[in-house]
Amino acid sequence: MRRVLAVVPILVAFLTAVPAASAAAPPPPGANVPCVPTAAHPSPVVLVHGTFENRFDNWLAMSPALKAAGYCVYALNYGSYNGSGLLGVYGLAEMERSARELRDFVDGVRAQTGAAKVSLVGHSQGGLMPRYYIKNLGGEAVVEDLVGLAPSNHGTTNPLAPVAVNCPACRQQVAGSAFLRALNNGDESPGAVAYTQLVTRYDEVVIPYTSGYLAPDANVTNLTLQDLCPNDTSEHLRIPYDAAAIQVTLNALGRPGPADPGVRPACATL
Repeated sequence: MRRVLAVVPILVAFLTAVPAASAAAPPPPGANVPCVPTAAHPSPVVLVHGTFENRFDNWLAMSPALKAAGYCVYALNYGSYNGSGLLGVYGLAEMERSARELRDFVDGVRAQTGAAKVSLVGHSQGGLMPRYYIKNLGGEAVVEDLVGLAPSNHGTTNPLAPVAVNCPACRQQVAGSAFLRALNNGDESPGAVAYTQLVTRYDEVVIPYTSGYLAPDANVTNLTLQDLCPNDTSEHLRIPYDAAAIQVTLNALGRPGPADPGVRPACATL
């Protein structure tokens, strides 16, 4: 319910075209500044926001944490639809188009930094859409890691998704959609990319929450936040800000392959 209530003001602003203070949607702290990758962290990290989100509000916690850990960090806005970007609302357009925007952004990051590959960290649609880029647009050759936080890999049965106004990406994320059937046909984790999925039992947007998992494979780690921190109540909207989720992300990025299945983040005490 909190997620639904959080989305309602965005929808109202979008439909009535009222100017919004967040329209500029600047990069989050630590992102999109000149940076030279180090030998310890040779792959820049590109942050990919979710539906009805933007790079600023989605990554206020993750971006500075990654920067402090020594990574070059970049974040894009993608998927503006019918002018929604003027209101700071992104992630609405068809995911095929958004994946092309991601491809072009990654190409720019690689050109700017000289990096051979990047790692991607995505929330919700931001954990799903990059898989189209990896599978169909050449991303397999230039992506080191894909970390998905509450990703919609197999869609959702949330009844709001099929009826969302001005949001083709919402309909594509409905369980059983043509987009998802095609994307998940065959190998769900192609190439040498390392895939880490972290989901939450309290997810009220991606239903069931386990639809965020990918099919088991050597380059896949599927984790549930509450298996790591039983008292953690972070749901769909909060997981990018969750301290344990940030630790899991750092674990995935800091080792060969996906996150250690036995990773044990420091859990918040109640």
